[in-house]
Formats: sequence, structure tokens, C-alpha cells
Amino acid sequence: MMPWQAVPWNDESGSLAIGTALIGLVLVMMVAVGSVGGALGAYSKAAGAADAAALAAAPVTFRPFGASGTPAHEAAVFAQANGATLVSCTCSVDRSWNPRTVMVTVVRTVSVPGLGTVRVRATSRATFEPAALLNP
Repeated sequence: MMPWQAVPWNDESGSLAIGTALIGLVLVMMVAVGSVGGALGAYSKAAGAADAAALAAAPVTFRPFGASGTPAHEAAVFAQANGATLVSCTCSVDRSWNPRTVMVTVVRTVSVPGLGTVRVRATSRATFEPAALLNP
């Protein structure tokens, strides 16, 4: 073949373009799935921090039980220990023997591939019944 002659038509000439497009699509989907997985993992960790904070604060509404501060302070300590920040705590002190429920909200800041920095919020409740202390 002479250098100035046209190359004959080849039935596979578009295969490279289609293959490249498919590889690109697969890569985009992998990043998307990773981002969703990262966000779900972040929410799971935030929910765990909220659960720990609520469980720590609930008994302190009745009596300190070795805690060094208020129920909200105890919730903040446990939220921070689990990588989150306490946003709110509905956990007022009640010295009565009535059951009480506390509610805490925490936020956790995480870096999610494909999404950047994300703030994940979680809320949890815990109920404490002081009368249960009388029945071993």
C-alpha cells in the first residue's frame, strides 16, 4: 500500500470508541456506588454516636452515677468520643422516680469520595426508668 492511499473501511473501527465509553461508564458507576456507600457508612457512625450519647445522658437525668456534669455534658462527652458533635439534648434533670426519655441530635463531618465533605446528622432516644433500680 502506498503512503497516500486511503485505508480501507474496517468493520471494527468503532469498537475502540464504544469500549472506551463503556469503561468510562463503569468507572463513573464505581465512584457513585463508593460515594453512596461512604455516605451510608457515615450515617451509621453518626447514629452510633447519637445512641451512645442518649444512653449516657438518660440515667444522669435522675442521678449523676459518677458523671462529672449535666446530662447534656455527658451526652456531649460520649458524642465526641464517637467522632461527633452534640447539636441538641432534650434531657432535663428530673429527680422523680418517673420514667423519662431523652433525645439527642449529633452531627458528624466526614469526607466522602465524590461528594467531598459531608455533615451527617442523626437523632436518638433513650428511656430511663429509675424504679427499675429497685428491682434487681
